[in-house]
Amino acid sequence: MSDTSNPDWLGGPSVEPAASPNPAPPDPTKSARGPGRPALPKRFYAAAGSAETDGQFRLTLDGRVANTPARNPLVLPTEALAQAVAAEWEAQVAVIDPHTMPLTRLANTAIDGVAPRRDAVIDDLSAYAGTDLLAYRAGDPERLIASQAAAWDPVLDWARDALDARFILGEGVMHVTQPEATVAALRRALAQTDGPFRLAALHTMTTLTGSLLLALAVLHDHLTPEQAWEAAHVDEAYQASVWGTDAEAEIRHALRKGEFAAAARLAALAG
Repeated sequence: MSDTSNPDWLGGPSVEPAASPNPAPPDPTKSARGPGRPALPKRFYAAAGSAETDGQFRLTLDGRVANTPARNPLVLPTEALAQAVAAEWEAQVAVIDPHTMPLTRLANTAIDGVAPRRDAVIDDLSAYAGTDLLAYRAGDPERLIASQAAAWDPVLDWARDALDARFILGEGVMHVTQPEATVAALRRALAQTDGPFRLAALHTMTTLTGSLLLALAVLHDHLTPEQAWEAAHVDEAYQASVWGTDAEAEIRHALRKGEFAAAARLAALAG
């Protein structure tokens, strides 16, 4: 397909081996509209599915295998993930909206961004070992202190027992230097993460919550995605109980929660 049908911002695949269609005529109103979100491309295929080759699975559009935006083969590690990605494409109606296709976007990230730079991604995630959300506690009020302890202490206990990572806790925002052995233990856990898909999911969950520990707890099935998300937002829940909620903040929160849930689902389907 032409780039017009598959712009880079979409995060969607190109299809091979199809001839490029005739380019669309120039849009005389485009320059007048100015910069902004590009118009969504029309759905250009009749059916989405998956095909297996040598134990690997590829997204197909009208029976033709698809590529990522970087023109790498869009190969999924499991049939379940391939079917879930195909379902996102099949669910598109008149246009293709990437905001409704989180698994596709994460899969493209895993293939184009994580697979070729695995060590750099591990380095990036390792930095969270020294600044994990769960190590920074409130000094008051008592209700918030108790809520943090109830949500976070069991995860710290799990990290100690399962990962051999022991954290030093601090109060407020002052930096706490964690033991080298703790940072090394978490880096080992990262290095043991199978494949670029689960590592991409782990990176997304970590950056959305500020906690590598919560992300690892989901990856290792110690917490459900819902439990981890709630634990990451103990402070926000307390503030909302005191001051009430803000509509725009709630919308942003819901969008981020959806991205977190999609990352957790990707990790589960890719495992």
